[in-house]
Amino acid sequence: MRVSVSQSVNPTAGSRWGSWFRPALPGLRGGGPRPAADRGHRSGEHPFHLVDAGHPVPPGGIVVPVRSGGVAIRAARWPAPEISATAHPAGTVLICTGRSEFIEKYFPVVADLRERGFAVVVFDWRGQGLSQRPLRNAMKGHVEHFTDYEGDLVAVAEQVMAPFCPRPWFGLAHSMGGAIALNAAADRPDLFHRLVLSAPMVEIARLPFAATARALARLCRYGGLARSFVPGGRGRAMLFRAFEENLLTSDETRYHAVLDYLRVEPRLVVGAPTLGWLHAAFTAMARLHRDDFAERMRTPVLAVVPGLDRVVEPRATERLLSRLRASRAVTVPGSRHEILMERDAFRRQFWAAFDAFVPGST
Repeated sequence: MRVSVSQSVNPTAGSRWGSWFRPALPGLRGGGPRPAADRGHRSGEHPFHLVDAGHPVPPGGIVVPVRSGGVAIRAARWPAPEISATAHPAGTVLICTGRSEFIEKYFPVVADLRERGFAVVVFDWRGQGLSQRPLRNAMKGHVEHFTDYEGDLVAVAEQVMAPFCPRPWFGLAHSMGGAIALNAAADRPDLFHRLVLSAPMVEIARLPFAATARALARLCRYGGLARSFVPGGRGRAMLFRAFEENLLTSDETRYHAVLDYLRVEPRLVVGAPTLGWLHAAFTAMARLHRDDFAERMRTPVLAVVPGLDRVVEPRATERLLSRLRASRAVTVPGSRHEILMERDAFRRQFWAAFDAFVPGST
């Protein structure tokens, strides 16, 4: 499978870390296949591409390099399907992924959105997927400030959506992406016509002594430990735990499909977050709970809340949405954190809520 690539860039800190991590992944002891789009390029040059792991790829995708404050960001866009000669596109949905996620994980969601008549854009945040990694140890999930992520979102909107994608623009944001999209929408009321959230990271679930944890993260951030893993963290993704131990989905097929992409392209892997990322996350979540947030937030919001979420706190999301105008929260009982990667019974409830909230959805 080969996709359109607008130009070659150097998106990561280098490929060396991918080569030493590759033997640690099942099925890759022989080095594994190189993605087709990587073959034939000069040493040290890493073009952006979409990874083919043998799962359906929505047709017509175009990979676009984006510059965000000097950082190389990988984005991809899909035009709206041609439903009829006279039909107009329903608009464009920008997918804002969660921590450690990547474009390919959302191929099924892209297909679902295009079936509804939307153009779709999805991208890798800095430090994730095939976008540029900030640290020499590329496995560390690190960012200095969540406003850097907001800059990535705005850069994609300006460089990809504005010239190529029809309005109105809608946001579909998961987990960490939800916290970023909420703050970005409050800062820029004209960014999204409406915003749909899946298990937004409003508050971390089951965090004992939260105030102490925030204080310690701040102390470590300014005490020179910002680039260290969080306590107990390491350079291995949570996804590599056994399916029976995962907190993300009850759908084993979809769980293993995500792992397939990591086996084919180990550069997609992100390990535990750093203490700097944790401090930045606490700061971003605190902004959502400030008294002035509800006044600044003009964009209507739908939050779909998993009933069995053990990653972020569902009740915190419900409290936040109750403060916002023209917004509501819908709970999906029985679903784990990643509703869009869940069993079909849970996904159908998500899409029913989406279709009722987003105008033009068919």
